[in-house]
This record gives sequence, structure tokens and C-alpha cells, in this order.
Amino acid sequence: MMFWYGGGWAFWQVALMAAGMIAFWALLIWALYALVVSSTRLAGPRQWGGGPRQILEERLARGEIDAEEYRRLREVLAAGSTGDPGSAGSQP
Repeated sequence: MMFWYGGGWAFWQVALMAAGMIAFWALLIWALYALVVSSTRLAGPRQWGGGPRQILEERLARGEIDAEEYRRLREVLAAGSTGDPGSAGSQP
């Protein structure tokens, strides 16, 4: 009933309401965008959890190690996977 008597809205009230609506819609649009992007994002070039064998193969593919070093390290990994934790590091 207060506004019926010519009081009306002050300029700062209208401006505050408009700023609040803009902030609300911006936040809602950002949240929807973040939800869509996070649910459709493709995996990066490197997947974690591939294990030591995959890391060894990647190092060979990048040229960090040669074929002889690859075979030696693969044998070390195979010897270490037999269940004896001391056997992997005991080779000279």
C-alpha cells in the first residue's frame, strides 16, 4: 500500500535490483556452463594410473630411452612383479 500514495521506488532501489538480477543470471549461466564443460571434457594427453609398463613404453616412444634400456627395465619390472620386493633393485 505504501507505493499507492506516490512514494515510488528510489533510483538506487531500481539500480540495486537490476544489478542483483544481472548477477543472478550471470551466476546461473556460469554454473550451467561449468557443469556442461566438466561433464563433456575429454581426457588429457596423459592418463594417470597406467602403471610402470605404460610409462616405460611412453619413454621409449618419446626417445628418452633406447631399445636396450627398454628391454632391461622391462625385465626388472617383470622380476619385481613376482612378489619379491627386493628382487627388482638387486640386479647390478
